[in-house]
Amino acid sequence: MSPDAPGALDLDKLFAARLHAARVRPYLATALFALHTVESRRVPTMAVDRHWRCYVSPAFVDRTPVEELAGVWVHEVSHLLRDHHGRGDRYARAHGLTGPAERLRMNIAADCEINDDAFGDGLVGPEDAVTPEALGLPAGRLMEEYLRRFRLSAHTESLAWLDCGSGADGLDREWDLGPDGAHGLSTQERDAVRFRVAQGINGRPGNTPQGWKRWAEEAFHPSQPWRDLLGAAIRSAVSGSGAGEDYSYGRPSRRSAGVPGAVLPSLRRRPPRVSVVIDTSGSVSDAELGSALLEVASISRAVGGRRDLVTVVPCDAAARIVHPLCRGEGIPLLGGGGTDLRAGFTKALRTGPRPDVIVVLTDGRTPWPDSRPPCRTVVGLFPRGLADQWDEENPDYVPDAPPEWARVVTIGS
Repeated sequence: MSPDAPGALDLDKLFAARLHAARVRPYLATALFALHTVESRRVPTMAVDRHWRCYVSPAFVDRTPVEELAGVWVHEVSHLLRDHHGRGDRYARAHGLTGPAERLRMNIAADCEINDDAFGDGLVGPEDAVTPEALGLPAGRLMEEYLRRFRLSAHTESLAWLDCGSGADGLDREWDLGPDGAHGLSTQERDAVRFRVAQGINGRPGNTPQGWKRWAEEAFHPSQPWRDLLGAAIRSAVSGSGAGEDYSYGRPSRRSAGVPGAVLPSLRRRPPRVSVVIDTSGSVSDAELGSALLEVASISRAVGGRRDLVTVVPCDAAARIVHPLCRGEGIPLLGGGGTDLRAGFTKALRTGPRPDVIVVLTDGRTPWPDSRPPCRTVVGLFPRGLADQWDEENPDYVPDAPPEWARVVTIGS
């Protein structure tokens, strides 16, 4: 039956399918019932916009079994929960992508992210559902990675019909009711729905697919671009020559054979040690101190999750007690005075064993060591505008820039 065929939308069948979807995927129930349905003969199947409206073709509902419609409900709401429209917009800006063809590619990549674990366990997948395997791609990846792995070609010509709406790729459609249309959710309401779904998944993960568990974790602690940069900077520092290396007699060096009567030690890699110096001066806000603790957790993940190898040094004008990260939940970030992080560098370097990397989290209003420390340094700067740098007692004050020997990452940019 053509999508343009006359006939009213069978709401009983459509809502029965939504109820079935909520029963087999209870953690998505809040989101499923937050969608407002709009009858439309301009969509090929079902589609969503970024304002949480679901546009439905009456002909598609007529010809599709309830069990399969339930799978489509889950598929469409997944686009919205995973913010594919916002992520698509950001990816397009970052890579200069324009036009409907690139948005179709985003829709395909977003479908690959969803469909690799969407069906089964009570949900029937459509025969033409896009999966990573069908495109020769690995499963379990995100939309952005799939976008880097394929281009539109003869292999994807059969997917030209695909259109999950602006909620899947960020490109407005002619049938969209827009931000001022009826029954759209506000930004706060959308965030509340995502939080409730994530809360349900984290509270009772059970047999929830891994992709949804990963999404729920990041819904509470969103992955930020600067964390990726900070983690990359730390990994780069600890992988350099000399970092995390020491001589050991546990396995003699092969060069011992050339020195009869002597046993030479071999150079062995060991897990890197990281010391995090946190600026607790009065110019750093409570919110930034809370963010600093989140960065400490991110740093721990960047070095393989070995919390026992990460220490924290709170510092304003004087360095405080060095805290091991294994007691990270109780680390007191005391301070509030002036700023001189040179004391923090000294404390970190004098605490045994000596770190391979020092990470400094600061607003930058501090003097810096005159010489390069005997280990690599990464500086995470809390962003400051001109107004934030104003010093009433010294109007001409300009903070010193971090030294050239430090790798600098701006937190929050």
